[in-house]
Amino acid sequence: MWWATRTAQGPATVRFVADGHPARSIEVRAWGPGSAAALEAAPRLAGLDDDPSAFQPSHPVVAEGWRRHPGLRLGHTTSVLEALLPAIVAQKVPSADAARSWRRLTAKVAEPAPGPADLLLPPDPARVARLAHHDLHRCGIERKRATPLLAACRVAGRLERLAGRSTDQLVAGLTQLAGIGPWTALTVARLVHGHADTVVVGDYNLPALVAWNLAGERTADDRRMLELLASERPHRGRVMQVLAAAGTRPPRHGPRLRAAAVAYL
Repeated sequence: MWWATRTAQGPATVRFVADGHPARSIEVRAWGPGSAAALEAAPRLAGLDDDPSAFQPSHPVVAEGWRRHPGLRLGHTTSVLEALLPAIVAQKVPSADAARSWRRLTAKVAEPAPGPADLLLPPDPARVARLAHHDLHRCGIERKRATPLLAACRVAGRLERLAGRSTDQLVAGLTQLAGIGPWTALTVARLVHGHADTVVVGDYNLPALVAWNLAGERTADDRRMLELLASERPHRGRVMQVLAAAGTRPPRHGPRLRAAAVAYL
C-alpha cells in the first residue's frame, strides 16, 4: 500500500509491504521532507495500536467474519483535513461521482508526491481556499458541497487541532461548520481516531448492510441499525468493519441510484 500525505515538516510518500495475510510484519519506507513524521505515524495508520483482544462477537455472522479476517485492525490518521475534504465531496452523491470529482480537484490543485510512486499529494487546503465556486463546479462539485469545502479550508488550522480532542468533541467541532452533518463528521472521526465504537449514521448503505447480516432484513434505517448494534458495545465500529469485509450485501430489487447530472464547463 502506498500513502501520500502532508505533514508539518513537509510532504511525504510511504510504502507499506506486508509479508502475508494476516501479516506477521510490515516493512515501511518513506520519501520526502516529511518522511520522518510519516514514519512515526505509520504504525497508527496500520492499526498496530489497535487492541481487539477484548472483542468477543456474539452474532454468528460477525464471529465467522472475524475468524476469517483475524488481521483486521482499526487504523487511524492524525490529519483532519485529509479525511474531511474527500468526505465533503462525497456528501449526498453516488460514490462514482464523488471519486470522479475528487480526482478532478486533486489534478487541478495538487502537486506530485515525492518518491518513486506516480502519486499526487492530497490537495493543499490553502490552495483550495483560493478557488472560486465556478472552479469547483468544473470539478463536478456544486455550490451545496463547494461552500462547506471552502469554509473548511479557510479554517484548516483550527480544524486540525480537533484531532487531539475526544471523538465527541471532534464531531461537535466539525458540525459547527454549515453544510457538515453527522455523516461527514462521523466518517472523519472514524478515520482520524479509529475508535472501535464509532458508528457512521446517515449513510445510504450501512443500515441495510447491518440489518441484512444481523437480522435478515433487506431494508433498515439508522434507528434499526443502532438497535441491532447495541449489544456489541464498545465494538460497534469494529463490527461494521467486519461486516464490510466479510458480510453479504442485501439483494437489490429496486432501481439503482441515478448518477448526478453535472455540466462540466
